[in-house]
Amino acid sequence: MNSRTLQRDRGLILTPKGWQKLQAEIHRLGITSERYVVRKIHEKIHLELNGETLHPDTVRKIVRGQGVQKSSLELVFKALGLKLEEGDYDLVPANQPQDRKDKDTSAFIIGTPITPPHNFFGRQKELKRLFDLLKPRPLQNAAIIGKRRSGKTSLLHYLKNITTTPTEQLRPRQKSDWLPSPENYRWIFVDFQDVRRQNREGLLRYILESLKMSVPSPCDLERFMDVVSSNLRQPTVILLDEIGVGLQRCPELDDGFWESLRSLATNQTNGNLGFVLATPESPIELARSTGHSSPFFNIFGYTTTLGALTEAEARELIASSPMPFPAEDVEWILTQSKCWPLLLQILCRERLFSLEHGENEDDWREVGLEQLKPFADLQSI
Repeated sequence: MNSRTLQRDRGLILTPKGWQKLQAEIHRLGITSERYVVRKIHEKIHLELNGETLHPDTVRKIVRGQGVQKSSLELVFKALGLKLEEGDYDLVPANQPQDRKDKDTSAFIIGTPITPPHNFFGRQKELKRLFDLLKPRPLQNAAIIGKRRSGKTSLLHYLKNITTTPTEQLRPRQKSDWLPSPENYRWIFVDFQDVRRQNREGLLRYILESLKMSVPSPCDLERFMDVVSSNLRQPTVILLDEIGVGLQRCPELDDGFWESLRSLATNQTNGNLGFVLATPESPIELARSTGHSSPFFNIFGYTTTLGALTEAEARELIASSPMPFPAEDVEWILTQSKCWPLLLQILCRERLFSLEHGENEDDWREVGLEQLKPFADLQSI
């Protein structure tokens, strides 16, 4: 076997299923550091497979989730007493180096929206529908409805970022070709919790600056409408996050403001302007409950309500851990989290922390359950 050839070949990579199988066996052996993992596997290949050898760098690539040739994967699995089966591996996407460890600045993210696309998991059904609305002209409008901490903001960021993120910054087989000519699209993320977006002039100025259009003085609603209607030639999606804050706390964002945005989208921009908003309730009900009329809010012809991830999506998130979780812990995490992404992230963080610090007791479960208590509304669904 030519180890130099093995190091050059990037043909196959483990799938989440194969990755979990490998990591579960590594954990069973009680190995907790990458250096020891590589050395142990290298020794087992030599001792248990009649003197076969594999360059340590190739073993390291497999452990890190990078691509190698099939014979290398088979050798590692055989040395560990595992069988490499269909579904355990797949082709590495062209020009896509993969490194599960070096790519992640944080394995599990809690408390802040997820912005790096490679840290975002699931929502494939919702993404397909949303992007289908944004392919043809006119762009159509959509509302993402969900409870607090259900992942609405992270989904808005993902819509904005995934189609133009370089493939080398994504996971294996992570879909990014949702739109034709994605470089032509413009995305504007508006967070109404930002005080700078809570007055009319500040918000209009921000939108124009994001579109790289001239900002009139004064930047009032009439001049804003003139600039955008005369110059918007590319598909543009405005993502409205925490819109309830804008309706409740921002008196300058009155019915006249929202009706002007409706006119801009439906009549003034040749179908090149669309809105996606995130809200805890239907847009029309939200408008009514805050004392607004509904003309702007009845243009949202598609709504999606965020629930838990599918089991397959949840397992993929768990399998992204840089250290393996025992199979019984994976099942416990699935049960306790009910596959809600935030709860999965919390429990995975606690399990990873315990592994990194060599803690083999089940104390992490008690800590994890304590961390879940503030999110009982998700657990009760």
